Amino acid sequence: MEQKQALFNYLLRLGDNAAILGHRLSEWCGHGPELEEDIAIINTALDLLGHARSLYTYAGEVEGKGRDEDDIAYLRIEREYRNALICELPNGHYGDTIARQFLFDQFNYLLFSELVNSTDETVAAIAAKAIKEIRYHLRRSTEWTLRLGDGTEESHNRVQQSFHDVWMYTGDLFVQDESDKAVIEAGIGPDLTLLYPVWQDKVKEVLKEATLEMPENGWMQSGSKQGRHTEHFGYILSELQYMQRAYPGCEW
Repeated sequence: MEQKQALFNYLLRLGDNAAILGHRLSEWCGHGPELEEDIAIINTALDLLGHARSLYTYAGEVEGKGRDEDDIAYLRIEREYRNALICELPNGHYGDTIARQFLFDQFNYLLFSELVNSTDETVAAIAAKAIKEIRYHLRRSTEWTLRLGDGTEESHNRVQQSFHDVWMYTGDLFVQDESDKAVIEAGIGPDLTLLYPVWQDKVKEVLKEATLEMPENGWMQSGSKQGRHTEHFGYILSELQYMQRAYPGCEW
C-alpha cells in the first residue's frame, strides 16, 4: 500500500476514536453522578474532540483533496468511519462508562506514548500535546475503577459486570491491517502486537487492586478497520451530523 494512503487511513482511525468517544462522553453533560464529575467527564470529551480536530486537519492535508476537519468529521457515510468499536458503545450506567473508558484510556496512553517518537514530525507533535491530557484521562478512569471495584457490594458487582460486558470489544483495538503494516515499516506508528501484552499487564494490575476479576479472553468483536460497526453507530452519526446536513457550511 502507498504510504500516503496508509498514513491517511491511520490518521482517520485515531481521529475517529477521539471524535466518537468524545461524542459519547458529551452525552453525560448534566447527568453526571456529582457536579465535579459532571464537569470532569465533559472536560475529557472536550480534550478528545481537540485531539480529533488536530488529527482530522492533518489527515486532510495528507489526502490533498481540499477537505478540512469539518468535512472529514461530518460528511462521511457510516462505512467510512474507522473508530474502534469500543468507542461507540452506549454509556449505560456510570460503571459501564468507566469500564469502557479505563480499557480505552490504557490503550490510548500506550499508543500515544509511542507516537511521540514517530518519524512523522506532525504526528509526533500532535501526540506530544495530546499525551498530557491522555495521562490525566487514564489516571481519572483508574481512580474510578478502584473506587467502584473496591467500594460497596453493589458498586463492585455492577462494575464487574460492566468489564465482562465490554471485554469482547477490546480485541478490536489491536487488530492490524495493511495500513498499519505500512505505518509500522515507516516508523510512524508502533506495532500493536507489542503493545497488547503490556496493556494486558497494566489492566490486570489495576483490576486486581480494585478487587475485580480480569475477564477471560474469548470470542472478540472486530471489523472497525473495514468500516463495520455495532448497531449503535447509526444513531450516533444521525446526531453528530444533523447540524451540518441541515445547515451546510457549519464550522466547529
